[in-house]
Amino acid sequence: MAKGTKLSLASLGRPLYWVLLILMLIPFKSLWGVEVITAPTALFIGLLFAIVFGTPYPKFNKKLSKYLLQASVVGLGFGMNLQQSLKSGADGMLFTIISVVVVMIAGIWLGRVLKINNKATYLISSGTAICGGSAIAAVGGVMKANEKNMAVSLGVIFILNAIALFIFPPLGHLFNMSDAQFGTWAAIAIHDTSSVVGAGAAYSPEACELATLIKCTRALWIIPLAFFTMWYFRKDIKGGEGKAKISIPWFILLFVVAMVINTYTSDSLSFLKASLYPGIVEAAKQALVAVLFAIGASLSLKVIKEVGAKPLILAVLLWIIIGVSSLFVCLYTIE
Repeated sequence: MAKGTKLSLASLGRPLYWVLLILMLIPFKSLWGVEVITAPTALFIGLLFAIVFGTPYPKFNKKLSKYLLQASVVGLGFGMNLQQSLKSGADGMLFTIISVVVVMIAGIWLGRVLKINNKATYLISSGTAICGGSAIAAVGGVMKANEKNMAVSLGVIFILNAIALFIFPPLGHLFNMSDAQFGTWAAIAIHDTSSVVGAGAAYSPEACELATLIKCTRALWIIPLAFFTMWYFRKDIKGGEGKAKISIPWFILLFVVAMVINTYTSDSLSFLKASLYPGIVEAAKQALVAVLFAIGASLSLKVIKEVGAKPLILAVLLWIIIGVSSLFVCLYTIE
């Protein structure tokens, strides 16, 4: 009977997945003037779906969340002024650099104390220090990490990402943070770009803009970290087959191009800023809602069980270190 129930739930989950995904792409706010499905709501629906029905299309879901997120980030660039954004984000750049280095060092040390696999430790530290799943995917390819290490590291990051999207906006209001303070804090303390943008959007448009800029700047650290990884794991790479590959986040360059286009569009083409660019931005925000649903739908009970206690403890400790330290820095150094 239990098996029959499982089969019926799985068969029901496949069409329901598509129905929910399509609903996430519909801009209900434009229809009724009320934001019906917010980013946190979409993530919660995805989580609930994964718990009840599992993940019917794991490969498609993974690719959808990856590429739709990248397209969303690029689209958001059409609503940002390059000069103003760089000026606003300058305060968070120095601490971004410091935090990346500190988290990597602390992560490697804590991993040894907890006696966690060296590669899993490095992957979790990279995901916490830079940009979650993107950093893990890039660094994992360089160090030739196996599927188990990759799955555990991504699982830990996805779990904490889901928590962050729910708790960060209320905490920001609790501490009475300004848009600049919250945007900087979210970009530094939340792992994945999707949750950073989602949390920023839940707080304010200004916080979302700044958080996106700083997070994309932070993601560029994937490149130097990949080269460092090649040196750090040089014995493993040398002993393996083939050459190490470095995955460069090209969508960030397109994000910058979009900001440049929006900033320097000629006055004679003002209709683009009045109609086209805002439309692209709204479409990007709606696509992000679908991204968060897809991410939530990937986090099944199986993934949570496979993570294990020690990797989760490591990730939480690193998250506390970066979350608390960046909170105090933002509160006392940014107006």
